[in-house]
Amino acid sequence: MSLVELIAQADERGLAASGLACLDRCVPLLGGDDLVLRPLWASLADGSDWSAGLEKARGSLGSGAETGGGAGGAGAQSDEAETLARRMLDAAPVSQEAAGVRLWADACSVASLQIHRLLDPAEDAAPSVDTRREGGTEGMSPLVAAELRRQVTVLELLAGHGAAGLRRALDVSTEGRRVLRAVVSRRARGLG
Repeated sequence: MSLVELIAQADERGLAASGLACLDRCVPLLGGDDLVLRPLWASLADGSDWSAGLEKARGSLGSGAETGGGAGGAGAQSDEAETLARRMLDAAPVSQEAAGVRLWADACSVASLQIHRLLDPAEDAAPSVDTRREGGTEGMSPLVAAELRRQVTVLELLAGHGAAGLRRALDVSTEGRRVLRAVVSRRARGLG
């Protein structure tokens, strides 16, 4: 099943987890620590309102102008990647209602794949990330392929296990965040 189909079939919790996981993996671009989004994960687990956690995360991550950027100013591609990550955070819905969270999850999926495409030193042969989301895998770059797998895994975990799948979804996200943090660090050293 394609990523687009998985998003279309996901329930509210699956959609919220999908969007949050994409944002969580991209936190290194915003200069955030590994725990900044944990209150949002906890809200998903216990079914509570996540608006307070979201407001706190936005305050902690600040704006690109305030933080000086999380990507270390390592070139135009890193700047664009940081902008995409910031938009994910800014667009996060205060409520986890289906319509808003579905749009956000879909936008986060596109943005996260685009971020990985921008930061991957290998060329991705697809004309756009939409090709990847619809199931086209020919000529996929390694970083994009790994991100696509993570997005699919998170949605499958939530579809198959509900709230019980959140722990594993968080683990998948943590692994992806470490990978992206290493890529951002390598780029900053190479272009700095």
